[in-house]
Amino acid sequence: MATLAGAQTTGYAGVAAWRTILEWLTTVDHKKIGIMYLWAAGAFGLVGMAFSLVLRTELMETGTVISAEAYNSLFTMHGSVMIFLFLLPIGAAFMNYSMPLQIGALDMAFPRINALSFWIFLFGGVLLAMSFAVEGGTASAGWTAYPPITLDSGANAEKPGSGMDMWLIGVILLGQASIFGSVNFLVTIFKMRAPGMTMWRMPLFTWTTMVTGLLILLSTPVLAAALVMGFIDRNGAGGAFFEPSQGGQPLLWQNLFWFYSHPAVYIMILPAMGIVSDIFGVFTRRPIFGYRSMVLALIAIGLLGFIVWAHHMFTTGGVFLPFFMGATFLIAVPTGVKMFNWITTMWRGSNVFPTAMLFSVGFLMLFLIGGITGVFHAAVPVDFALHDTYFVVGHFHYTMSIAATFGFLAGCYYWFPKMFGKFMNEGLGKLHFWLLFVGVNLIFFTQLLLGLDGMPRRINDYVANPGWELMNTIATIGAFVSAAGMMVFFFNVFYSLKYGERASDDPWEGTTLEWATSSPPPPHNFDSLPEIRSERPLFDLRFGERLADDEHYHGHAPSNGGSSSKAGG
Repeated sequence: MATLAGAQTTGYAGVAAWRTILEWLTTVDHKKIGIMYLWAAGAFGLVGMAFSLVLRTELMETGTVISAEAYNSLFTMHGSVMIFLFLLPIGAAFMNYSMPLQIGALDMAFPRINALSFWIFLFGGVLLAMSFAVEGGTASAGWTAYPPITLDSGANAEKPGSGMDMWLIGVILLGQASIFGSVNFLVTIFKMRAPGMTMWRMPLFTWTTMVTGLLILLSTPVLAAALVMGFIDRNGAGGAFFEPSQGGQPLLWQNLFWFYSHPAVYIMILPAMGIVSDIFGVFTRRPIFGYRSMVLALIAIGLLGFIVWAHHMFTTGGVFLPFFMGATFLIAVPTGVKMFNWITTMWRGSNVFPTAMLFSVGFLMLFLIGGITGVFHAAVPVDFALHDTYFVVGHFHYTMSIAATFGFLAGCYYWFPKMFGKFMNEGLGKLHFWLLFVGVNLIFFTQLLLGLDGMPRRINDYVANPGWELMNTIATIGAFVSAAGMMVFFFNVFYSLKYGERASDDPWEGTTLEWATSSPPPPHNFDSLPEIRSERPLFDLRFGERLADDEHYHGHAPSNGGSSSKAGG
């Protein structure tokens, strides 16, 4: 009988496991979809990181470890995976999971379309990744896919083969998934906010979701058009859009590509800005300084992001330099407003520094370095001197890649208790932070110095110039230190899922609505909602009675000698 009972138990466990898998595969719950985006982006991020380690090993010393062809393929896929399959979807993950909770919605406006967008993203991501290992030629034209590199024709053609076509189709599908998601985000925000949540009471992360959705909706179709035209040119369908030998204009690709890809910088960084804004509002124990100016700066960044794309093309001779230089300088103003507000929020705040707050402060430092080096590039003479050097690589990674990654990692530590009902290990989290912070600065600050010394980018080997080999060795060591930090993070995730300390519904004493429900939330998100009277409804709920008492005394000390200061304010 014992054996039979054991067999039945095993059978029931197997059925339960399959039901769980089927439930996740067919879910339309925005929370589960957000978590699936997280897992997929994390897996792709590991692949992209592995590619980067091979690239850094190749550049550690003069001489070659891998062939130039293999280097070009790895270089292409590293950029493509980290941008299209890591940074963009991890932002979508947090927007899917947290935004409906923050506005008190029961789900996304179009749950089935939300699920469809995830599965299109996953299929497109797999197709893009497969372009690295197909017969007939891999995608090896860089993540920017500039023609005529992708379009060489003739008897001795050396254009990338079928892998390039797969790359183009994969990115088209990823763009389609982004458009579906952006429509869902916008309709959900405009139509499904809880009673009392006006636009000026939305959390800053929700604001960044809204502006990001608008950027995706307005810019991604332009990229899709460029990709379709590139596919037509490559396959001899009579387009001749970019093929110079047939009267096409390669510069047209650059205009179309950067009209999307510069707003894409903000599509990647704005959600991270929203995350750290919410985190600062919690762990400084005071409201974010200048809430309305933060929102206006966010909108200004979104608007200006559409008129600066051609600063990527200063050296082409095909753009009006004074206009794009001025516009690029101008976009630094709203970004500076946000930096000022974040720092002022921390100034004299009751700051506490769990891992989420450490990564938020790290975000500020890294983004500041990237932003300042970007202002250098806005000056046309400086851009001409530094164009196509490693200074551009260092700036690009500081601004868009690693700063955004720090913001998203802050979101992982901040919302992990809400998603899974358990804390991540703080000791491992702090080890992760310091390894990653030291590692990325070893890589990218060294690359800034290499660029100032004239080292060109997009090369797989270099001459033995004084100092280049030493600095490349330092950068490679930094890459492996960073990888060690990320290994600590992934270990922390799995360790915490199994052994993590149980979290309460509101473990951080948060201020936004996602902390008003259970951890993890139920399928319907909320059993009840507090009254919404400001952008910090949980602060109002938690301290409403005490604040009312304080107002009763009109700022005078109570007769019992107690303090009349507002708690947490």
